Amino acid sequence: MESFPSFILDETEAGFSDEPSEAGARLRSEALGAADDGFLLDAYSKSVTRIVEQVGPSVVRLDIRRGDGRRGGSGSGVIVSPDGLILTNSHVIQGARRADVSTLDGRSLSGRVLGDDPDTDLALVRIDENTTLPAARLGDSKRLRPGEIAIAIGNPLGFDSTVTAGVISALGRSLRSNNGRMIDDVIQTDAALNPGNSGGPLVASNGDVIGVNTAIIAGAQGICFAVAANTARFVLGELVAHGRVRRAYLGVGAGTVALPRRIALRLGLQQTQGAVVSSVEPQSPADHAGLLSGDILLAVDGNPVSGADDLVRLLGADLIDRVAPLDILRRSDRRRFWVALRERDSGPRPK
Repeated sequence: MESFPSFILDETEAGFSDEPSEAGARLRSEALGAADDGFLLDAYSKSVTRIVEQVGPSVVRLDIRRGDGRRGGSGSGVIVSPDGLILTNSHVIQGARRADVSTLDGRSLSGRVLGDDPDTDLALVRIDENTTLPAARLGDSKRLRPGEIAIAIGNPLGFDSTVTAGVISALGRSLRSNNGRMIDDVIQTDAALNPGNSGGPLVASNGDVIGVNTAIIAGAQGICFAVAANTARFVLGELVAHGRVRRAYLGVGAGTVALPRRIALRLGLQQTQGAVVSSVEPQSPADHAGLLSGDILLAVDGNPVSGADDLVRLLGADLIDRVAPLDILRRSDRRRFWVALRERDSGPRPK
């Protein structure tokens, strides 16, 4: 990275008198500021390099194979267990069952699709070979804050192992997936993504994977999205156990929001966050129960909801075909609604 040298002159060289002048103080301040800028830029560069060296070996290229043997598209994936579990996007897999996997160290491996969840645009591939692979660590996306460093690693447009860096632009976005469903608690970043980046990791400054890169907005610059790591962790567990994600259908789009402190104290709430309803699908269980946009979900079936990822986790198979209580905050009042939940249809299975 280009250096930013500082020129610090002593008082005699600069023509300073023994008495400090305003111009001299300003010059010293500017010189020290330039030195600080150079130090910070160097530290940032080293931080990005360290993260790439740590996580880069866990990022793979996926070339999709159709059932008839024809090649499909390609994308990225991130290894999340040493025995060869790879997280990627559902839209990368596109309903296929097989994928060719290329690693950073030059290995060509075969993988099979364990499961696919179009509702979150996530899929899971397992390596066939008995081998040990470098695995990345999934972080806690609930701890993220806008402005933190975000680094994307992937294979855009066939350019393998491409690194882009930016910041977390916003949290708690909702994004419509390819099957028309809303993905909640999505991370927005300005780290540049292009076709082929899909399925690769979005990484925090500590080297944790905080998201799975999923989408860009055509015609826009610096507006890219990743499925949050906490959502990915839940989906990963379900796909390993069942090959699909069975979930109860509520019918809302939601994001994470901080609860007004004054209201939380008055109502005796222990939690500091909830899941704010951004949209209600017509004729859905939520619509029939009377939920409205702007309502804040506090609990589902007695379990606290401290964000959109909690809502995804709590709407599990155990609530299918049940009438469950929902505790919400509407304006400044706590209310309870009873909702008849049914199984959500996640669309076609891999073929």
